[in-house]
Amino acid sequence: MKNYIKNFPIEKVTNLAGEVEVRKGEVVSKTLVQNDALSMTLFAFDKGEEIGEHDSSGDAMVNVLEGVGVFTVGGQKYEVKAGESLIMPAKIPHALYAKESFKMLLIVIFPNKA
Repeated sequence: MKNYIKNFPIEKVTNLAGEVEVRKGEVVSKTLVQNDALSMTLFAFDKGEEIGEHDSSGDAMVNVLEGVGVFTVGGQKYEVKAGESLIMPAKIPHALYAKESFKMLLIVIFPNKA
């Protein structure tokens, strides 16, 4: 049987934040799902790290697991803390900055190409 989620324990209760570690001066990522319909990636950012402005063809949802990230979506800044989520609509430019070390789960739903 094929598992669609990879790089993650199967049939085991798991702490998402524990699956990726903050490394000094780095952005660390761990892909869980990547296909034409869905992308799920865990990220860990050291304080001060960032991802510059870009956009996506799909709607993106971030779930902050630890720490605080500052997300800029369409020019508007949002400070997102552990336990909070933010939706970033498709084709709207967005960026992020690690106000402090933080971890997040990014889920992107891509449009149906049929």
